Amino acid sequence: MQRDYSQEAIISVRGVSKEFDGRKIIDNVSFDIYCGETFVIMGCSGSGKSTLLRLMTGAIKPTEGSIIIKGKDISKLRTYQLDELRKSFGMLFQYSALLDSLTVEDNVALPLREHTKLDEEIIKIIVKMKLSLVGLRGFEKYYPSQISGGMRKRVGLARAIALDPDIVFYDEPTSGLDPVVGGVIDKLIKDLSEKLLITSIVVTHDMQSVFRIADRVAMVHKGKLIQVGTPQEIKNSENPYIKQFINGLPQGPIDFFKEDIGILEEFI
Repeated sequence: MQRDYSQEAIISVRGVSKEFDGRKIIDNVSFDIYCGETFVIMGCSGSGKSTLLRLMTGAIKPTEGSIIIKGKDISKLRTYQLDELRKSFGMLFQYSALLDSLTVEDNVALPLREHTKLDEEIIKIIVKMKLSLVGLRGFEKYYPSQISGGMRKRVGLARAIALDPDIVFYDEPTSGLDPVVGGVIDKLIKDLSEKLLITSIVVTHDMQSVFRIADRVAMVHKGKLIQVGTPQEIKNSENPYIKQFINGLPQGPIDFFKEDIGILEEFI
């Protein structure tokens, strides 16, 4: 589907840098994300992609630059203002982050109980609807330990969309899943984005996933933005970093033996 990128961005990252202990993890990054698109941020471990995700969710503040979400610079918001804006966000964590002591139903209901004053019967109806959307109707009374890893991801996704968010952030959504289950998760991300008009921001290094779901792709390396483009533009890119990464080549400008990955991953 051809998208109109002349529209106003729902997220605008402008000249953003982030330092930890004097070390620049994100270095002068700028890009726009448009309403309804699936925007994928890819890169090696330690590249800074997860730090970008944390910056966009407001979990950490940039050292320099601004992040405008729905017309608001989130780095300048007070805590209660940021909390209010976050009600329009959903988040699927890398390892689902389900509470083992709660049933599937209660995990999905958690944001509804915390952030709304809806009657319990209404919450149960909404939970069933969200679980139906991810193909898990009938699993309400199961606990996370009783279902598979792929099912736990889907429960996490149902929880992420419980409050009907405008924006959903995905942190390595196919990590730890076999290729078939990963494909199921990718299809859900695309289907929910289109059916619910959600803007999706996905951080991943799974190249199959990138090319299945992305409307546009951003490649990050050592905290710098290498290129932003459509999947076809990325596939056809002559940039040596991108060519090496998408083809999984052991030799090239990305030298894994010289990368200071261990130090970076303390923060990313």
